[in-house]
Amino acid sequence: MSDAGRVRQYPNFRWLVSGTTINSLGNAISPIALAFAVIDLGGSATQLGIVVAVYALADLVAVLGGGVLGDRLSRSLMMRVTNAVAGVIQGIVALALIAGWATIPFLAVAGGLIGAIGSLSGPSSQAVTNQTVPEALLRQAITVRRLSQNIAQIAGAGVAGLLVSWIDPGGAVAVDAATFLLAAVCFAGIRVPTVREMAASSARTFVHDAREGLREVMRHTWLWSLIAMALVYHLFFGGAQGVLGPIVVGGSLGPAAWGYAMSALMAGFVAGGLLCLRWKPRRILLAGEVGLLLTVCFPLAMALSEQLWVVLLGAVLHGFGLEIFSVGWDLAIQENIPADMLARVYSFDQLGSFLARPLGLALTGPMAAWVGNHDWLLVIAVAMFVAEAIPFALPAVRRLERRSTR
Repeated sequence: MSDAGRVRQYPNFRWLVSGTTINSLGNAISPIALAFAVIDLGGSATQLGIVVAVYALADLVAVLGGGVLGDRLSRSLMMRVTNAVAGVIQGIVALALIAGWATIPFLAVAGGLIGAIGSLSGPSSQAVTNQTVPEALLRQAITVRRLSQNIAQIAGAGVAGLLVSWIDPGGAVAVDAATFLLAAVCFAGIRVPTVREMAASSARTFVHDAREGLREVMRHTWLWSLIAMALVYHLFFGGAQGVLGPIVVGGSLGPAAWGYAMSALMAGFVAGGLLCLRWKPRRILLAGEVGLLLTVCFPLAMALSEQLWVVLLGAVLHGFGLEIFSVGWDLAIQENIPADMLARVYSFDQLGSFLARPLGLALTGPMAAWVGNHDWLLVIAVAMFVAEAIPFALPAVRRLERRSTR
């Protein structure tokens, strides 16, 4: 039986993959629909950057709470409640866009609420994976889950461009609202135990639990150093994807072209995931860092060419390299962090990695207006390359080996 077949024998894993796949479909639609909703309302690059930055900032504000609660409460409960609430809010946004009374500030506030709610469930969603399959199948489970999510994002990004072109951004947001609700139904099928007994954890304060998680992060050089690398990556690339991409690619080639570019990015993720099903490097982070260097291809393609095929190739290479890194990164955390600390470590991973993203999103518009859209994309590519090259100097990154034998 194939690796994918073995992990899909477990009902909890099937429900998890079903829910996260549906989630990913909607999450690929939402940012594209939001970007063109802001543009349709007359928003500038700076205003679009601010709207996306509010979402990203709200996501960061709540993520530590999501990590602490994910290690205290039922992770499946966290996932289904937050998805149900997010679905209701996104439905209101869709109605506002379709009815014509949405404004840019309204979209910013609603996006902030969605971001905060999503960050409450994010650490639980990642940490619950090793509770759904035996340890020997963890690598396969991580890869299969990511493959399913990435395939859904390919479909979602392509559908988003078509929905925006054929109907309007409001219709695309309505589809995203439905995916939140469907994912909540799937997560209700997951039956895994709470990692820590509430009687024991309730006596511990939120601050104590958060500090405990931070100490765990700082114990591992490979962990905190690569989180720092990701901080720089997202500081720069967030603006390329969330602000300049829709404007540069969408402006020259049309809204559907940006949807195709996002689908190509996801296709790269799928290609990387398929490789990871067969290729199991011993030094997982070293292999991941080599792959990560390919991510500079996407901003370079947007900066240097107006040919769609060049942009799509850059997006594919970006996704391919990032997926190789991401599988190794997820496996390193799952294998080296205690089970009752996983949600908190994932929350610090998300917090540290995305801490500077709101700033990058907010500054992308002004910086691009100052130096030019294409020149700023070149700056982004150089900054990403430098940040990704530095970890090669750290033995803890180069030498970390996978523990699983399969």
